[in-house]
Order: sequence, then structure tokens, then C-alpha cells
Amino acid sequence: MVRYNFLCHSLLLELAFTMFRRKTNSQSDQESDELQHEHKVNELKDALGPLSGRSLQYCTEACLKRYLEARNWNVDKSKKMMEETLRWRAAYKPEEIRWPEVAIEGETGKVYRANFHDRHGRTVLILRPGMQNTASLDNQIRHLVYLIENAILNLPEAPPRIFEAFWKVVKYFLDAKTFQKVKFVYPKNKDSVELMRSYFDVDNLPAEFGGKATLQYDHEEFSRQMAQDDVKAAKLWGFDKPQSNGCGAAEVSPEPEYLAPPVS
Repeated sequence: MVRYNFLCHSLLLELAFTMFRRKTNSQSDQESDELQHEHKVNELKDALGPLSGRSLQYCTEACLKRYLEARNWNVDKSKKMMEETLRWRAAYKPEEIRWPEVAIEGETGKVYRANFHDRHGRTVLILRPGMQNTASLDNQIRHLVYLIENAILNLPEAPPRIFEAFWKVVKYFLDAKTFQKVKFVYPKNKDSVELMRSYFDVDNLPAEFGGKATLQYDHEEFSRQMAQDDVKAAKLWGFDKPQSNGCGAAEVSPEPEYLAPPVS
């Protein structure tokens, strides 16, 4: 009996030690990864060089981390991706789009920001291509860009911040890691339903996507929300500040010049 108790005690000690060692190693590995990621962020900052105006405001540390993660922490690839984004933003100016310009696109609720978040607190956009109501491709794109910008605007502070025919074309331009994030789901498919439930609370998720909630879109109410968010966006980008000459126009800092050649 004594020997049995001694063996049990020894086995428990060995098990506790093994669990402690694994936990310690796991914490050590996590700390090492965090240090490496921080080093990569600093590398990317240096590689991009000095930024100013809206580009500087866009390139937050969380933003840089997202680009690095999308390119598997490869600084050169992340830099190329970031510079292409900044050139596009400088030309397209997505932060200047306001709801009245694209509101006609939202009348049927073909794309809108959901009134719930996923299990990680991330903003959700609901896309219903069957509700298409306009013929202007350019304005449809502006509407989608506006809502993506709005989704980012409504992310919680802590988290680091894509129809099937359309996807068949777009997927060839995406990084493999990003490609793997996109999942098509079908409400009558058991695996699809389980996948959706892993990301969303079924009480919030509309029945069309395998949940229990009723999908409702009120264009007037949504427009009121977007008007409030336009004020928030203007404040974020500094468009609410008058110029020094007192004319009341939005003050815009100059954009930087990029050393990399434009994408052909």
C-alpha cells in the first residue's frame, strides 16, 4: 500500500511537472512570437519610410500587423501590398465617400452592416446579390467600399482590423492565406450550419444563414445610422476641422510620394 501510494504520488508529481513545463514552454513561445512580430512591424515601418497625412493615419500598428499576417510575416511582400493600398487610397479616397452619395445602392438592403457582431466582436456585412437594384457598376463599388470602411470604423478598439461568380475571378488575385479565410455556406448544408455557428450566436444569425433571427432591413433607420457614422468618420480623418483661412473646408494633409513605381 505504501509503495502504491508512493508510485501514485510520484506519477502525480511527474504529471504536474510535465503540465507546468508545457505551460511554461507555451508562454515562452508566445512571448517569443510576440517579440518577433513586434520586430517585423518595426521592419515594415522602416521599409515604408516616412509617411504623412492620411497615409500616416491609416498605417497604425494594428494595420501593419494585418498586412504582415496576410503575407505570412514577409516584410517585402507586406511592403509591396501596403504601398499598393496607399496608392489606391490616395487616388480613390475611400474615406471621403459619404452615405448620401451611395444611399440609392442601399435601398433594397443588398449590402449592409449587420446589427450584431461575430463571436470575436468583429463587424459583420450582409451581402444579398439577389437584391441588386442599380446598373451603375462604379457606384456599386463605391457603395461596397463605403460599407467596408464603415465596418472598419465600427470595429472594437482591440481586434487587429468578400458572391460565387464574382469569387471565381477574384480568388486568383488573393494570397493563399487570405483565400483560405473565405468560406461559402448554405443554410441546408449541415457542415455549413456548423461552420456559421462556430462564428456566430445562432440567436443573432438570420435564418437565411442557418440561425434563428429574422432578417430585416430598414433603409431609413440604416440611413440614420450611416449619417451618424459619417460625422464620426469626418472627425476621425480631421474633416471637421476648418482650414486656417477660416473658409470651413476640410483640412487635408499632403500625401507622401512613393519611391516604388506605380502598378501597371
